[in-house]
Amino acid sequence: MTALFFLAGLLTGSFLNVVVYRLPRGETVVWGRSYCPACRRSLAWYDLIPILSYLFLRGRCRYCRLPISPRYPIVELVTGVVFTTLFYNFGLSWILAKYLFLSAVLVAASFIDLEHYLIPDSLVVTGACGGILLSLLARDVGFWAALGGIAAAAGFLLLVAVISNGGMGGGDVKLAGMVGLYLGLPLAAVALFLSLITGGLAGVCLLVSGRKKRQDPLPFAPYIAAGGLLALLFGKEILHWYLLKFM
Repeated sequence: MTALFFLAGLLTGSFLNVVVYRLPRGETVVWGRSYCPACRRSLAWYDLIPILSYLFLRGRCRYCRLPISPRYPIVELVTGVVFTTLFYNFGLSWILAKYLFLSAVLVAASFIDLEHYLIPDSLVVTGACGGILLSLLARDVGFWAALGGIAAAAGFLLLVAVISNGGMGGGDVKLAGMVGLYLGLPLAAVALFLSLITGGLAGVCLLVSGRKKRQDPLPFAPYIAAGGLLALLFGKEILHWYLLKFM
């Protein structure tokens, strides 16, 4: 079963690559064959085998021989690892289905933000609608907890956006609210804290290494995703430690 979920993650990651490429460009993610972004040639099924096709083709298009972005196997591998980890933690359940859907949305949002510095509203709305439906089936987060999670996560980042005069984007605020919907309180607060910690550490590392300057924008969706998934997996333990240590 673990191997099957890893394979399911790889296949889902392959679809997410379509979402990452097409959604910011206003293209449909449902219809149409996959194609090379450089030469626009349609790709055969054997060019789309997750990770293996990239390795076999040595990272180049079969037809025009131009390089293929390493983002493709990275998305597939990340999604496979996340799916496997979630299955290991939650087993076969509606709760697992709920968080597999969340993780897929977060992976897509992260890589879109990294490439385009935006988070499409359609992706957040899709994630929120899926969250509402799957929460009704999973029944792991109550209505008021979910509402509190939305308010806490989105409200805090909205405050940061106002104070920083645009330093935090509206897409980040909406994505954080979506994560709060899935996790509810108090895990949404833990997710927000971990997002700020991971984002802050990454920002310092980028500044020190010279890859970013102080005025350069920092895509925050990957850190919202990291904080959300870490809170989902370890949030209860973090809360327990905090209460024992400081309360």
